[in-house]
Amino acid sequence: MTTKPKAKRFRIRRRTTEPGPEAAAPSQGPASSDDGLPPTEDGFGSEPFPTARAAQGGDVAAEIDAIRKEGLTGRQLRMARRLAHKHGLAPTSDFDAVRLLRKAGIDPFKRENMLELVVADPDPGKSAGNVPQTGTAISTDVAPPGEARMREILEIQQDIARRRRRRVTALIARLAAFVLLPTFLVGYYYTVVATPMYATNSEFVIQQADSPGGAGMGGLLSGTGLATSQDSITVQSYLQSREAMLRLDEDLGFRAHFSDPIIDRVQRLDTDATNEAAYKTFRRNVKIGYDPTEGIVRMEVIAATPEVSAAFSSALIGYAEEQVDNLTQRLREDQMQGANETFEESEAKMIAAQNRVLELQQQLGILDPASESSSLMGQIGRFETDLAEKRLALRQLLDNPAPNQARVSGAEGDIERLELFISDLRKQLTEDTAGVGSLAAMTSQLRMAEIDLETRTLMMQESLQAMESARQEANRQVRYLSLGVNPIPPDEPTYPRAFENTMLAFLIFSGIYLMASLTASILREQVSG
Repeated sequence: MTTKPKAKRFRIRRRTTEPGPEAAAPSQGPASSDDGLPPTEDGFGSEPFPTARAAQGGDVAAEIDAIRKEGLTGRQLRMARRLAHKHGLAPTSDFDAVRLLRKAGIDPFKRENMLELVVADPDPGKSAGNVPQTGTAISTDVAPPGEARMREILEIQQDIARRRRRRVTALIARLAAFVLLPTFLVGYYYTVVATPMYATNSEFVIQQADSPGGAGMGGLLSGTGLATSQDSITVQSYLQSREAMLRLDEDLGFRAHFSDPIIDRVQRLDTDATNEAAYKTFRRNVKIGYDPTEGIVRMEVIAATPEVSAAFSSALIGYAEEQVDNLTQRLREDQMQGANETFEESEAKMIAAQNRVLELQQQLGILDPASESSSLMGQIGRFETDLAEKRLALRQLLDNPAPNQARVSGAEGDIERLELFISDLRKQLTEDTAGVGSLAAMTSQLRMAEIDLETRTLMMQESLQAMESARQEANRQVRYLSLGVNPIPPDEPTYPRAFENTMLAFLIFSGIYLMASLTASILREQVSG
């Protein structure tokens, strides 16, 4: 099909005088003023072409020279010659075709005239050979313009319809190959081939022991899921770890179950599969989610039979309970170990101080130094009173002019004995008379031992209180798992969901095809541009 040419527009003025004999040279034209017909309007107003002005001078060669000076392209000249041939003119050259067309009142470069030349050519080689070249003679045996135009329009319409049918057929073929066929295969697999799988659902929450004296932010968050969110996330990570998979395989034979031939080849695990392949199967069939707003851990375990699914779910819940107990066990043990060691040390020191006091009491033979000292001081006081009375009686005897010598001697002897006895009692308080130390020294030793005993007793009481506080704190750190939804085996298969999975596959393949088509169109446009 010939593309639309780019041509310049020309305007000529309406001729007011009759054309000269030179303008009527080609007698084959369809209409001219020499035939007695009125001049034809060419659609360009009253502005004449340069060739029109040259024709008025009667020089055909001058007209052709003027057309040659217009700088027309070879494509425009060939189209002008074809148009002149279509209108029954017999030009001798391409420039003469332009001259004859303009003389007949036809603009060779007008859009409507160009469209008349756009025809569907069933035989491109033959049609290319029939295009008249510059300077060659052409045949004048052509069909009437109206019939040829209708035939060409019909051929164009038929060619457009054929191309449209080919494009629609190619589009349907591509959609069938890249979208419908993969979707059908996916639907066939989920409907016919896939092994029915059973899912057991369970829910549990990790709680913390209430603190008896909880206050502040800790007291505000103690009853919410935020207080145990870290523990819940830790348990979730543990249940999705390789360690949990290995324990489940060791206890209940996870790999052996998913290697059973009853499972289809796509979902089946190879008998000699590695731990990584088994772990991928484990992650695909054990789905665990944590809701931070409610603090609930939801778990879904998928297996080929409902009994095995429920058994796997119960085993994983048991692993979660062990993990919850182990989360704070070390913290609780460290707290209690420090408090117990401090209490035992304080208790041992208190017992040693008590033994020291008892040893001093046994060694000194004194139960209470204070009572012994007060007893001696009482005796000294009484004897000093008697001594004072004896001295007073001696003075009374000596004041007589003729004292009784016997009575004076007796009074003096009593005074001397009292003084000696009081001196001995005072020596018991300050001097070591029995080889075990003085009463003051014994009192000081016993008092120091008793003070040490009191100090150790107070320290033991404080360590006892600290141990009780540590025990309460350890009890508060205890986490325990509360099961909200028990794992009950289902009585109908949960998977596969054939319709949902097929529609999802259709949307995925459609999106891939659309993206690939857009990418290919953009690349093709960039390359062609």
